[in-house]
Amino acid sequence: MKSSKSLSKSREKIDIIDEQILDLINQRGSIALEISSQKQKNSLKIYDPAREKEIEKRLKSKNSGPLSNDFVISIFKEIIIGCRGLQNPTKVGYLGPEGSFSNQAAFHKFGSSSKLVPLGSFEEVFEEVNKKRMEFGIIPIENSVEGSIGSVLDILLAWDLIITSEYFEKVSHYLISKTGNKNSIKTVASHPQALGQCRKWLNRNLSKVDLLETPSTATAAKLVSTDTKKAAIASLHAASIYKLKIIQSNIEDSAQNTTRFLVIGREPSPVTGNDKTSIAFSLKDEPGALQKSLFHPFAEAGINLTKIESRPSKDRPWEYNFFVDLLGHSEDKKVKSVLRKVEKKCIFLKILGSYPVGKNN
Repeated sequence: MKSSKSLSKSREKIDIIDEQILDLINQRGSIALEISSQKQKNSLKIYDPAREKEIEKRLKSKNSGPLSNDFVISIFKEIIIGCRGLQNPTKVGYLGPEGSFSNQAAFHKFGSSSKLVPLGSFEEVFEEVNKKRMEFGIIPIENSVEGSIGSVLDILLAWDLIITSEYFEKVSHYLISKTGNKNSIKTVASHPQALGQCRKWLNRNLSKVDLLETPSTATAAKLVSTDTKKAAIASLHAASIYKLKIIQSNIEDSAQNTTRFLVIGREPSPVTGNDKTSIAFSLKDEPGALQKSLFHPFAEAGINLTKIESRPSKDRPWEYNFFVDLLGHSEDKKVKSVLRKVEKKCIFLKILGSYPVGKNN
């Protein structure tokens, strides 16, 4: 009996705390509306990834437990997204249709308060942001298994838009179909990246079926929703949208399968102290050009290059454009100095964006 009374008192305390939390969340929402008015008067953008990183950093430093930092941040992310939605729903373009992994990443990055708009191609995502019909676009740039998406690198170079943040999305692939019957499958449809990420599983379990490439995993899910002899590799979200049955879950070859997404916009992100910069450049075809023009200057300055790759130039046959990620912001004194030195040795150099370093789970 005493134990029951003690439990009731503890629950009463929780109820009081819950009401206090609710009141404080709504107070935060009211202040967010005040901030929205101030931002509109000063023509400032609603979404500020640098400010959100600053909030996360401060909360981690203040968290004394017992809840973990990751759990606390996940709660506050939802609160921040909700408050941002009160200010003005952010319009975000992604490669559709609804149910694609890009849709899933956009939802996780921007939340349900944002207006997520499916578009027909990566090029269209850039175009809609450039024409100010979208505040942001979110695009996959590379996968931990299949590597970079070359066409996106080319588009990044072609458009005068800016990378404002990055986001890492864990990829779980599902084999889905209208009937859920594995034996009736004659064709498996999906995006080329998804097919590649499930190659071993397909070879072991469906080696005799045809593979059909589609513009996105969601397109594949939509396609098989009317064909009992086809199956798709797509997300659980897509299966739900198109009312498809799961034949097998988690068929990706690597348990660490993760896709890195870039958020593109029109305004640069300010310095946060934990930033990454992406650049593209081209060099004269000379012996040791890459070593002398790129590796040596950055090594001398102690700046870490986290990624480098090349793509054939679309304008000059047998010449290449290089894409590099480096740690630091382009406005950092040291980074700015090195970029000036490197630019002098390049045919061209373009800063694609400086942005907060994303968390790769």
